[in-house]
Formats: sequence, C-alpha cells, structure tokens
Amino acid sequence: MQPYLFPYIGYFQLAASVDKFVFYDDVNFIKHGWINRNRLCLNGAVRYFTIPLSGASPFLKIRQIDVQPGALWKKKMLESVRHSYSKAPYFKAANDLLQATLDSGESSIAAIARTSVHTVCAYAGLDTQFIESSAIYGNDELSGAQRVLDICQREQASDYFNPPGGRALYSEEAFSAAGVRLHFVDPCLHPYRQFAGEFQPGLSILDALMFNDARAVRELVQAGRAA
Repeated sequence: MQPYLFPYIGYFQLAASVDKFVFYDDVNFIKHGWINRNRLCLNGAVRYFTIPLSGASPFLKIRQIDVQPGALWKKKMLESVRHSYSKAPYFKAANDLLQATLDSGESSIAAIARTSVHTVCAYAGLDTQFIESSAIYGNDELSGAQRVLDICQREQASDYFNPPGGRALYSEEAFSAAGVRLHFVDPCLHPYRQFAGEFQPGLSILDALMFNDARAVRELVQAGRAA
C-alpha cells in the first residue's frame, strides 16, 4: 500500500492482518489522494487536514516529494485540531502522536506518512513489520500483479492481503498458480463515541484515538483483521 497520512481504521486492519507490510513509496504520486491528507471533524463538519507539498507531480515517485518547509502550516494544523478536539477524552495522547509525527524531522511526505502509521501502531501495540518497497526489492520496472507476485516470491510469502478494491485488479487464479493465496480485508468500521451527532465512519485514525484509549483502538483494529 502507498504510505497514507494517519489513514482510517481499515488501513490498520489490513496492517494487523499480516506479518510484513510493504509501503509502496516508489510508485507515482497521486494527487487528491490520501498520501498527504485525511479527514477529521473540524469545526463541526467533516473536513480535510492537509500537509502542503513542494513540487508535487504525478510524474514523480512518492518518495521524491517533499513537504513545504516552514512551521506555519504545522502550527495551523495543530491549532485546528486542538480547537476541534480539545474536549475529547484522549485528546492529549492523540495530539502528542500528531505532533511527534509533524516534528519528526522528516522532509519527504513518504517518510512523514510512514511515521504516522508507525507511531499509531506502536501506541496501540500492533507489532506488524514495515518495509519500504524502494529499500530492498529493486523491481519498480514491474507493475500491477507482476510486481506484487515478485515481492511475494522474494519474501517467500504464502499469502497476500489486499484491500477490497484489489478484487478488480488481481486474479485469484494467477496468484494460486504462483503458489500464493490471495485475501481481501474488508474494513469493519464499528461505531465508537464521538461528539454529539450521527457517527461519522471512515475518518482518520486520529479521530478514533481522540475518543478511545490504546487498548480500545487496538480492539477496533483487530475487529477487522483477516483470519
């Protein structure tokens, strides 16, 4: 999967289903996706929080794109989150994770997004191993199922797990022929207490962290992991 910025619970349910999770950081950047933004309830409505980028282009790899320098956008993001969530029961713990990610010293959006996933997993006690596709495989000339199967074979993997959108991309027969079982992890978005109003599913994991302690977040994640 591409590295996403504080992704929704379904992303972590996928990560919790596997022994090793590969961040696709050497594929082309997708504008208006989830790499540098996600959604929270801000000022009483579901809105995006976004890290501004420098020179973002679909012709560049994700790992080649840097965030805008300077502290102003960080200050604005933290203030927006504080204004909207300061009365949430676990605001301090969730806000500390956000601030630690933004203050990680990383300059690339791939690294910051990865850090957001790592910090949440460490906090919630999820022990999946993570690796970047650019760090080891050297197969970015491949694409689609060909590349996935090449990674699986290099890892001697018996099973490959993908989000439900992969059903339109990958053939169970092709994976089976390569000796790999193909699985799809459908997200399980159990409602949890938010502020007054109808439950808003599919928000950034930060929203769940605001209203649930680490144990409860881990249970929300594990409720959707594949068997």
